[in-house]
Formats: sequence, C-alpha cells, structure tokens
Amino acid sequence: VQLQASGGGLVQAGGSLRLSCAASGGTFSSYVMGWFRQAPGKEREFVAAVTRKADSTYYTDSVKGRFTISRDNAKNTVYLQMNSLKPEDTAVYYCAARRSSTWYSFRASDYDYWGQGTQVTVSS
Repeated sequence: VQLQASGGGLVQAGGSLRLSCAASGGTFSSYVMGWFRQAPGKEREFVAAVTRKADSTYYTDSVKGRFTISRDNAKNTVYLQMNSLKPEDTAVYYCAARRSSTWYSFRASDYDYWGQGTQVTVSS
C-alpha cells in the first residue's frame, strides 16, 4: 500500500492544521492507521492511532484534547485535526498503516507501511 501525507505547513501558536493521508494499492479498511512525528534530533514518536472501523482512537498524552484522528474508509483517507498548536508540536508528521494486527500500537516498528512525511512548523 502507498500512503501520501499532506496538509502540513507553517502556523502560529494556537492555530490549527488538518493533515490528510491518502492510501492506495491496498485494502485500507483492513489497516489500523497511525500518525507519528519526528522532530530534529529526536526519535520518531507516536501521536495517535485509529482502529479499522474507527471505533477506538488513541493519543499520546501531550496531544490529548487538542488533536483528533479520524478516518474515512470510503475515501481511503485518515486525518489528523490539530488544534491549539504549540511550538513543541513542530516536527515532520508521518502516517502509517498496520496490517499485522487489529490492535493499535505506539511502536513505530509495529507498522508496516509509511507515508513520506509532511512538515508542521509552529511559530511562537
């Protein structure tokens, strides 16, 4: 499956962005989908995940209440709505698909497919 992330950009602190990740070449509804991010000099970290039927979502503590992950299986797309952005949210954001399990994971190594990343920069 191929994943194409988009929607990143430059925004002021307190602003919002909506990331999209379009999938092609696979059965999108059979994958757990996640978003990760990687800031310069840091390891890639888990941000959010959504189960195959969107009946459960999971977030890292630092984004709870500010970010919302969702998916549209008819459009083969997963979204990450980011509100109240902070400078520490600055990173390259990656979408990922997990084929091997119905459960989410916060470990990047558990995901099978990755998008190319989209840059999010939050200015103070």
